Amino acid sequence: MVSSDSRVILHCDLNCFYASVELLSHPELRDVPVAVCGDPEQRHGIILAKNEPAKRCGVQTAETIWQAQRKCPGLVLLPPHHGLYAAYSKKVNAIYYEYTDLVEPFGIDESWLDVTGSLHLFGGDAKALADMLRTRIKRELGLTISVGVSFNKVFAKLGSDYKKPDATTVIPPDGWQKIVYPLPVGDLLYVGHAAGAVLGKYGVHTIGELAACSEEMLETLMGKLGTQLYRYANGMDNAPVRAADEREPVKSVGNSTTFRRDLTKWDELKTGVALLSDSVAMRLRRHGLYCGGVQVGLRDNQFRNLSRQKLLPHSTHLMKEIEDAALELLQGAWKAPTPVRLLSVTAIHLTDREETYEQLDLLGAPPATQEKQEALEGAMAKIRAKYGSAAIAYAKPTEPLGSVKERE
Repeated sequence: MVSSDSRVILHCDLNCFYASVELLSHPELRDVPVAVCGDPEQRHGIILAKNEPAKRCGVQTAETIWQAQRKCPGLVLLPPHHGLYAAYSKKVNAIYYEYTDLVEPFGIDESWLDVTGSLHLFGGDAKALADMLRTRIKRELGLTISVGVSFNKVFAKLGSDYKKPDATTVIPPDGWQKIVYPLPVGDLLYVGHAAGAVLGKYGVHTIGELAACSEEMLETLMGKLGTQLYRYANGMDNAPVRAADEREPVKSVGNSTTFRRDLTKWDELKTGVALLSDSVAMRLRRHGLYCGGVQVGLRDNQFRNLSRQKLLPHSTHLMKEIEDAALELLQGAWKAPTPVRLLSVTAIHLTDREETYEQLDLLGAPPATQEKQEALEGAMAKIRAKYGSAAIAYAKPTEPLGSVKERE
């Protein structure tokens, strides 16, 4: 049991969420390898989710269909139903709200719950409450969750990842080092592949080794992220679980990608910028926002970071205008053939309405090309809303460059 003088944070993670929802309609497939993918008819599609039998065969999220089928010849492929996943996500969070009003979703399939103030209403035992949630969601929705119980958000998430599926793991305020320190450093929140590679060069492979580093060294290596990771590894995360009405407004919308190989050609970078700009524009529309500026960041193969930003003459949520601004910034920041490992595009200076900062013409009317682009991207947005984000896209390279990650 977590001591009464600590916060009590749960992190609830739906197991194999997309695949589990699909299997509700296909119970006969529960014991066979199943994967949800963007387009089962095309071998160049990617795996969006997989069930436990597929996972045991080595199938991984984001790999191509042909790679997955080579590992698992009997793999059953199912198309995604994004609206259904959103509906089940709401149902699950509605159950969480019965136990606390401090529920903070972390993507569609994960949520943090702060039950510090309400735990006494449900018996006072945090592990028992976590088990109760697991039982209810399995009984009422047919889905399973893994739950981490701890005294901060980072360790609660570590707990939910520690044992899967359908398990509860407690990381207590006393003796947490025994559980946390031996774990791979990549298990820690925000330690991605690039950060893990940097740390590995300095012999840091576990969370315990990260905790033993000096904060100054980590800050020198990784900037603000290094300081943040030092605090996380040493159990000093004090970030609150925010209720819906307390969440900070979106200040920027950005996407980044770490490429599968270093890019050295301008045409390759242009392709990367196009993909990122499209994703950023799509998310701006989803939030009902416009951006008044664009920021571009890049990281070379020596992990040196460089960023540039500019204001726009008017606010926009058009992919073409974001792309044009990003390419202009990239031209001034990148010198060929410097290898580029990571690229990011971020929409900044957000507003909920269109605003003009410079007069476009004598009448202040947008050019015809902008109206056509607005119509085109608006139509694409409607198709994506109905059939999923992968239903329609601008032309993409035949060779995948990398996976896009969202940032806000």
